[in-house]
This record gives sequence, C-alpha cells and structure tokens, in this order.
Amino acid sequence: MRKLILTFVLLLTHSFMVTAQATNEMQSSSGGNIMEQEGKIYVVLGVCLIILAGLIGYLFVLDRRISRLEQKKD
Repeated sequence: MRKLILTFVLLLTHSFMVTAQATNEMQSSSGGNIMEQEGKIYVVLGVCLIILAGLIGYLFVLDRRISRLEQKKD
C-alpha cells in the first residue's frame, strides 16, 4: 500500500511540474490560448480527471481483491 501511495504522489508531483512548464510556454506564444478561449480546456481537464478517478478506483478495488485472496490463502 505504501508503494501505491508513493507512486501516486510522485506522479501527481510530476504532473504539476509538467503543467507549470506548459503554462510558461503557452504564455510566451500568441496562439497558445485557443483552447482556453473556446472553453475546451475545461472539457479536456474534466475527461482527464474522470479517467484518473476511474483508474484510482480500479486500483483500490483490485487491492481489496488481492488482500482477500491473500487472507484466504493463509
């Protein structure tokens, strides 16, 4: 479980760094705000968050099933 939490924190931290770099690049170019102006960036963000929530939920369910199988084995 510790490995799962550590992996999640590392991935989350990495995504913040990538987002910060992308924001700086978008501000320097004039055409970078197209997605933001049309409001599509929120759709992309929403889809990404739904996918992330689904993956995290699946990992927790999978962890419970594996724990049950380990308990039955003993």
